[in-house]
Amino acid sequence: TKCPHCGAITQLDHGTCINCLLREGLEAKGEASRETFESILSEADVPDKQWRLGHYEILEEIGRGGMGVIYRARQQHSRRIVAVKRILAHEVSSHETLARFRREAEAVASLDHPNILPIYEVSESEEGLPFFSMKYASGGSLRTAAPVLRTKPRECVRLMAKVARAIAYAHGKGILHRDLQPGNVLLDENGEPMVSDFGLAKWLDQNSDLTRTLETLGTPGYIAPEQTECPADKLTCAADIYSLGAILFYLLTGRPPFVGPNVLVVIHQAAATPAPRLRSLAPSLDRDLETIVARCLESDPNARYKSAEALADDIEHWLRHEPIQARRTGVFTHGRKWVWRNPTSAVLAASLAAMAAAIGVMFWERESQHPIPTGNAAIPDKSIAVLPFENLGEEKEHAFFADGVQDDILIKLAKIADLKVISRTSVMQYRGKQNVREIGNALGVSHVLEGTVRRSGGKVHVNAQLVDARTDAGIWAEQYDRELNDVFAIETEVAQSIANRLRTTVSAREKVAMQEWPTRDLAAYNLYLRAKPLIDFASESPSAEKNLSQAVDLLNQAIARDPAFLLAYCRLAEAHDDFYFQRVDHTQRRLALAKAAIDSAFRLKPDSGEAHLARALHLYRGYLDYDHARDELALAARTLPNNAWLFEVTGYIDRRQGRWLDAVRNLKRARELDPRNVHILSGLATTYLWLRDYKQLRNVSDRIQALDPANISSTLYRAWISVYEQADTRPVHAAIEKILADDPARAWTLEETRFWLAWCERDFSAAERALAMLTENGNTFNFRGPEVNISRACGEGLIARTGGDLAGANAAFTAARAEQEKRVREDPNHMGALCVLGLIDAGLGRKDQALQEGRQAVERLPVAKNALDGPNVLYLFAIICAWTGERDLAIEQLQTLVRIPAAAGTTYGELRLDAWWDPLRGDPRFEKLLEESRKPVALK
Repeated sequence: TKCPHCGAITQLDHGTCINCLLREGLEAKGEASRETFESILSEADVPDKQWRLGHYEILEEIGRGGMGVIYRARQQHSRRIVAVKRILAHEVSSHETLARFRREAEAVASLDHPNILPIYEVSESEEGLPFFSMKYASGGSLRTAAPVLRTKPRECVRLMAKVARAIAYAHGKGILHRDLQPGNVLLDENGEPMVSDFGLAKWLDQNSDLTRTLETLGTPGYIAPEQTECPADKLTCAADIYSLGAILFYLLTGRPPFVGPNVLVVIHQAAATPAPRLRSLAPSLDRDLETIVARCLESDPNARYKSAEALADDIEHWLRHEPIQARRTGVFTHGRKWVWRNPTSAVLAASLAAMAAAIGVMFWERESQHPIPTGNAAIPDKSIAVLPFENLGEEKEHAFFADGVQDDILIKLAKIADLKVISRTSVMQYRGKQNVREIGNALGVSHVLEGTVRRSGGKVHVNAQLVDARTDAGIWAEQYDRELNDVFAIETEVAQSIANRLRTTVSAREKVAMQEWPTRDLAAYNLYLRAKPLIDFASESPSAEKNLSQAVDLLNQAIARDPAFLLAYCRLAEAHDDFYFQRVDHTQRRLALAKAAIDSAFRLKPDSGEAHLARALHLYRGYLDYDHARDELALAARTLPNNAWLFEVTGYIDRRQGRWLDAVRNLKRARELDPRNVHILSGLATTYLWLRDYKQLRNVSDRIQALDPANISSTLYRAWISVYEQADTRPVHAAIEKILADDPARAWTLEETRFWLAWCERDFSAAERALAMLTENGNTFNFRGPEVNISRACGEGLIARTGGDLAGANAAFTAARAEQEKRVREDPNHMGALCVLGLIDAGLGRKDQALQEGRQAVERLPVAKNALDGPNVLYLFAIICAWTGERDLAIEQLQTLVRIPAAAGTTYGELRLDAWWDPLRGDPRFEKLLEESRKPVALK
């Protein structure tokens, strides 16, 4: 009954609760009142049922779920501490809940395994409410222990191996758990795991009549995709295997595979998209571990481990450094793992391998050389260029909006692996052009999409037309009149219609990607669109710092409007990394800003290709971490199959790692997707130069000139090929004369060319004039690659020494040394700066110090570590050796340089003309190297 004073429920017949009785007794005055109070208490029979269940004394509540509450309790006779779970009183009327509660008790009571929480007793309270007692796990759950465990990946895996064994045992008894999640795996006082809460457990050989509701599905984020669709009696062991993988993913990354604002979003993601790769969130983890987790989280149940026992076996293989069964491993993987397990035997094996290698060297020259791929592929039927949409709006800012419509359609189509899509840089050059056949041929596509956009007030009108570029025939057209906020839905419809018309195969993941909106805020999107070109062309602009600063400001404004704008975070990270990579702001603070933006992107969508690409650029540009950058690029390529920038960056990393054939292949792939991008073509041209493949170099250089005939850099580059190949400087003189005849105002842009031309021709007065122009604003001069710069004083010393003015050289080098030494102290990891210091010391006659500085730079940046910058450092060391009289050592470095692809000056023409090598001329070994440098680099 209800107490008339306070409304509390009481078991006393007269209706007044204990609290009110006590209060009356304590407040009453006089002996009569006290006697009345004591009389009532003596007559009242108040059993303390709230704190006792059967013969268990309830100590405290430790957990509560949808149908039950768990207490820490003490058994009355044995005084043993146990956990007691009872059904909630308000659930008593639910037949379904009672059935589930009894099912849990019966299921676990039948299981006897050291890693399954044991049940001691199943009973009912005096009110008829069922409860059961079980072992009390004092160590909490995996959920509470996860933050500490995350720092110990092997411990996480060790625990999950035992959990998998326990689930395998349950499956052997015909029982599925169906609700495995971190909170249901408890830890005892020794930290050993025990699976609990079989509340959704089901006998494999029985049908369940429980109604399917969200509550009976299991825990979102950890349940298998089929668990939301299949009837309960159709589920298999694969459902629990998925959950085991999700728990391990959570322990290692701090979050389940799928996250979202509500249950339905999480369930939809799990059903529609592949699980993110483990190493996308924790790059430092092992590949095999990622493979194990990925096998568990396959959306197709048949693609997962066949049993929990097989999963436990593979986890234990990993713990013992043995090959896992989830993927086939080659001989090298097996060998590496064998070495981990057998370090002593490995020493003997290594010795034998060394002997075999020595014998194998004799046969190395017989290896056939792999040819560099040439030729253009035929235009594929499933290919398209999305041309700039014409802006029909009245306001200037509407041009950005029209470009945004085109850009988002292009991005959506580019996610389809079965379709070739030309990148934005190339298609933007066709704004306003109408000859579809010529455009199709130039871009190598069979279809072109063109359209118009009119934005007026709160409305938008989009007209799109798909044209067969081979026949100039329109094959699809549509008009859309919608609310302005519907523009992203229009873009999705256009992309889907094109995919259907071109009969492309679109995967489930690609369909989801096409339906995604970049942002819900059009103002934020406009800010993002204004920032993009500032980043894309920053490296080609003399106002790089200003442009990048403006881009960062615009993107920060966009993110402030929409904190969930993933693409804005990715481009913001790229802008910060550009600041660092171009040495505009070469500080750790700038790298930290880039990392913060990348972390935000991964929190929003950990499987995003754009986020992986941003992280790859960060690792490459910020830390020169090529291996991990390559891993991130591979992950990005899964969802960005048409991203030319991705292939271009991969090619640049290939070059730095000495994978020259791969570099050519990736840069050519980038060129296919972005054929009018001069930056990509320049990267391909310099690669051919370093390989001394002059035929291909001329082809690409001619293409660059055709695309941008007004660009004097491409004109000069084309002319320098004659210097590299034949030591002929006449084409360079002719190019300079033509440029000045066409536009005399461009004279200042020619000073670097004039310097090197004068250097090669020993015209040191002209070289000094060019140097003065190059450094008149106090800037350094690009000497050998972007990482090796010299000051004006250093340049004057080089010219004076080579021209025989030793006194002038000594004065200039003395002035340059203090400045260069300061530069080395400020950036001790800059090996190019250290080598220039060595060159200055060589010019000052400090032989031992110069050789020491050169050696240190070569040792810290060897060619094997960096095949792009390493040769530049080695080249400078060779000069130091030549200047200090170490002819043998200089020849030795040049032999290495001539036989590898090198960005440094090791072409025939440079070795023939450069004044550096005057001390070596006449040496038969040097003359032999000259002849060898005429040939293309022999790749093995």
